[in-house]
Amino acid sequence: RFAATVEPKVIQLEQNRVDLVFEINEGSVTGIRRIRFIGNRKMSDGRLREAISTKESAWYRFLSTDDTYDPDRLTLDRELLRKYYLSRGYADFRVLSGVAELTPERDGFFVTFTLDEGDIYAFGKVDIRSELKGVDPETLRPFITTIEGDTYDASQIDKSIEEMTFELGRQGFAFVEIRPELKRDKDNHVIGMTYVVNESPRVYVERINITGNARTLDKVIRREFRLVEGDAFNTAKVQRSRTRLRGLGFFSKVDITQEKGSAPDKVIINADVQEKSTGELSFGAGYSTSDSLLGDISLRERNLLGTGQDLRVGLTASFRRTQADLAFTDPYFLDREVAAGFDLIARKVDYTNTSGFSQSTKGGGLRATYPITDYLAQQVNYRLRFDRVEDVSPNASQFIREQLGSSTTSSVGYILAYDRRDDRLDPTKGYIIRGGNDYAGLGGTEHFLRTTLNATHYFPIVDQVVLSFAGDAGYVFGINDDVNINNRFFVGADLFRGFKAGGVGPHDSVASNALGSNLYYTLTPELQFPIGLPNEFGIMGRVFSVAGSASRVDVSNTTNLLDSNSLRMSVGTGLSWRSPFGPIRIDLAVPVMKETFDQKELIRFNFGTRF
Repeated sequence: RFAATVEPKVIQLEQNRVDLVFEINEGSVTGIRRIRFIGNRKMSDGRLREAISTKESAWYRFLSTDDTYDPDRLTLDRELLRKYYLSRGYADFRVLSGVAELTPERDGFFVTFTLDEGDIYAFGKVDIRSELKGVDPETLRPFITTIEGDTYDASQIDKSIEEMTFELGRQGFAFVEIRPELKRDKDNHVIGMTYVVNESPRVYVERINITGNARTLDKVIRREFRLVEGDAFNTAKVQRSRTRLRGLGFFSKVDITQEKGSAPDKVIINADVQEKSTGELSFGAGYSTSDSLLGDISLRERNLLGTGQDLRVGLTASFRRTQADLAFTDPYFLDREVAAGFDLIARKVDYTNTSGFSQSTKGGGLRATYPITDYLAQQVNYRLRFDRVEDVSPNASQFIREQLGSSTTSSVGYILAYDRRDDRLDPTKGYIIRGGNDYAGLGGTEHFLRTTLNATHYFPIVDQVVLSFAGDAGYVFGINDDVNINNRFFVGADLFRGFKAGGVGPHDSVASNALGSNLYYTLTPELQFPIGLPNEFGIMGRVFSVAGSASRVDVSNTTNLLDSNSLRMSVGTGLSWRSPFGPIRIDLAVPVMKETFDQKELIRFNFGTRF
C-alpha cells in the first residue's frame, strides 16, 4: 500500500498534557500498471509476460496477488526470464536491469526489464568422460537428452545430469558428481559438451529435519523418504523422496535442501512442506442426450487426523441411479508398507431406457496393496457382492428376461501396476501400466475369470503441451457357466466418449436393449494444450479421438442378437478449468464410425470443489 498516508496530530489538553493522534489513510493495494520489456527483438512482450510471475493488474485477478508489487517477486522474475531464454537456445542472454517505478499518484508501478537476448546456439558434439572407476560412459548415453544439432536448452543439461546421477545411484554409486564442460563456438553458434563423471566426497546423512507440517504427523513424511539417518547421501534417492512426498497430495509445496553437518563427511537434509486442504467435498454432474442430468456428492478426507489414512463417503443420485458407498484405506497398515482397506456399497440402477431392467447391488470387499519395487506394486483383493435383476419391463429383450432373479459373486483377484510417471497428480511424461485378473467361484452362484489391462503414456511436446496415448482392454469368460449381465462390460461414457454407457456392444434387435459384452478394447490419443489465456486462469484445452470395439455375449440363442466386432471411432474436444470452485471438465464428442444399433452421447460435463 504505497499510497498510504500517516498524519500525526497533537491535541493540547489541560495540565500540560496532549493527545497524540495518528490519522491513517491506508489507500488501495498498489498494483502493477504495466510491464515493459526493452531489447527483446526475438520474443514478444506477451510471451515474456507469460514467462514471469508478476502480472499486470486486471479485474479478473481478484483472487490472485500476482498483480501487486513485490521486490522479491521481481528478483524471481529475472531468474525466470533467464531460464526462459536459456531453454530456447539463447546461451548469451542477460537481464541488464529490472526496475519498478512508482506512478506520481502512488497507485501503481511501471515495471521495466532491459534485456540482452544474444544469438541462438545449438548443441555441438556431446561426449561423456568418466573418471570414476567401474563406470562405463556408454551405459549412461541413453540418459542424455542433449542431442547434437538440437537447439541449446540449459534445462536439458540439468535433466541429463539428474537422469545419469539417478542411474548411477541405482547401480550403487552413491558418491557421484557430474559436471558439464562447455565449449562455446561463437562463430558457428554451437556449444559442445562433455559430461565429466567424478567421485564426490563420501558424505552420510546426519539428520533429516522436517518443518511446516502443522497437521501431518512426522512419521507420515519420514516413511516416504528413501534415506534414513546414517545412510550414504544419494541425490537420486533425495529426488525420489521428493517425488513420493508430492505424490501424497497432502502438500502444496515440498522443498528439500541440504546443508553441512557437524563434520565434513556429514550432511543435514531439510524438508520444508506447506500443507494444503486434504478434505474434499466433491460434486459431479453429467449430461447425455439419452439420460439427461445426473449428480453425485462425496465427502473425503485423504489425510485423516494427519495419519495419512483415507476415508471417503459418497452418494450418487440421478434419474437412473442411487448409490451409497464407504471406503477406507490405511496406507501403512500395521506400520508396514502395505495399503490395506475395505469398501462397502449399496446401489440401485435403473437400466430401463438402455436394457429394460433394474439392478440392485449390496456388498463389500477387502484389499491390500504393497510395493514390489519402487515403481511396481500389486494389489490383492476379495469381493462379495449380492445382485438382483428386477423390474424387468414387459417389452424387455428375451435375453434380459432370462437374467431375472438374484445372484451372488464371491471373487478373489489381483492388480499389478507399473508406474513411471513424473507426477501422479498432473503427469507430463512417463507411463503407467495396470493389469489384473478376478476369479469368481469361491462360493456364490457365479463362476468366471475376468482379465483387464490398461496403460497410458505421456509425451511432453513443448511447454504445457502434453500428448498422451491410453489403451484399455478387458475379457471375461464363464467357467462351466454363462457370464451374467451384471458381470459384463458396458462400454461407453468416460471409457468411450461419444457413446452413452453400454452404447457400444451387443444389443437386442427388437427391444434395442444393451446387453453388455464379454470383450472390449479402446485406444485414446489425446493432446492437452493451453488455449492462450493467462496461466493463472488454469484453463486447458484438449482434442482427442477414441477407437475401439465391444463384442461377444453369453446368450441362449442369437435370433434377435445384434453383435459386431467392427471398429468404432469418435473424435472430440474439451476444456478443463481449475476454477475457484474446483475442477471443471467439459467434453464434446461425435462418433465418426459406428453401428446402427450403437447409442450416442454428445456432451459430458462434471465439476468438483474442495474445502
